Amino acid sequence: SGTNGFAVLLLCVGLLEANRWVNPSDEPGSYGDPFNFDQYTEEMRNRELNNGRMAMFAVMGQIAAEMATGLDPVQQFGL
Repeated sequence: SGTNGFAVLLLCVGLLEANRWVNPSDEPGSYGDPFNFDQYTEEMRNRELNNGRMAMFAVMGQIAAEMATGLDPVQQFGL
């Protein structure tokens, strides 16, 4: 059943996360520049944080609109 599958999935993900656990040496969300694009600057980090914040507000707006109208965001556009 679905409950058993979810429990197995949760257990597997938990084991994988526990296996890969390391103590963070940097601040949260800091992945550096893994592809060496030389874009890991304070300005680009702030832009990325602001984009994430704007996305969170957009999702909150979509959820509020769905709760008010009963239509999901795609249905609200008439698609």
